[in-house]
Amino acid sequence: MPFLRLLGGQVAIGAAAIFARYALTGAGPIAVSALRLAIATLALVAFAGRLQRVSPARERLFALAGIALALHFATWIASLSYTSVAISTLLVTTTPLWTEAFDVIRERRAPASSFIAALLLALAGVAFIANEHNGRPPIAGHEFFGDALALAGSIAIGGYLLLVRDAATDASGARLRTSQIVLRTYGYAALALLLAAAFAHQGAPAPNDAIAWGGIIAMALVSQLLGLTALNASLASFTPSVVALSTLCEPLVAAILAAIAFHERIGPKTAIGGVLVLGAVAIVLRASMPERNPSASVAL
Repeated sequence: MPFLRLLGGQVAIGAAAIFARYALTGAGPIAVSALRLAIATLALVAFAGRLQRVSPARERLFALAGIALALHFATWIASLSYTSVAISTLLVTTTPLWTEAFDVIRERRAPASSFIAALLLALAGVAFIANEHNGRPPIAGHEFFGDALALAGSIAIGGYLLLVRDAATDASGARLRTSQIVLRTYGYAALALLLAAAFAHQGAPAPNDAIAWGGIIAMALVSQLLGLTALNASLASFTPSVVALSTLCEPLVAAILAAIAFHERIGPKTAIGGVLVLGAVAIVLRASMPERNPSASVAL
């Protein structure tokens, strides 16, 4: 059961890009992101209970984290219109590189040799990927723009994780429950995206658009709630390092599902680049994740 739970969580999260493609047939990326987070937030209200009070300074950090999460979903989901599912999902998994880079800058310390090696590997992998696009995205001819949006989504979720890390624990070392954290950040992100969608004149899909609504609801309930809940539950059976490293399966899951649903194919350069990027992320995760810390939490 622990292995099935972990695998099921990865499949649910890896399927998010497939659901997003269907959702984008009926609405713009900002509207899709807003609806996904709004539905997930409403579902969480039933389980999180009353919000615990936190200091104004911590609440501001959670609000900033919500904005970063909104940027992540808006840019990543938008990238799926311009580049292949496999490449978009692959590039958005580079988050550990950006979080480690930020820590190096903030702590004013020399980067570890493992990080430098990982960064060089990732750059080489991105170079391979940028020179080959075999997939046929809905909007062709703008693949580099799609790649840039996916990378922006990766950087944004890195900012989200760093802000949550700082806000989740108070001065005494007490940490908020996961449900309390995600209810706040999902709520702020949904509000930011709803305002952005209104400003951009992006409305919801037509009420009878079953494909688009099915994609949005599946992203909210299957990928966001069930998938991430399964990963958090897996911490009871596996170390945080194992759970974090298992997320490297997401691009593979997305690529397989995209090949089935959209007939996307992965060329040799993309395959080589993907191996290099995932290798770089694995190096950073192995160097930075604690082996034994039962109270740790994976990305929310």
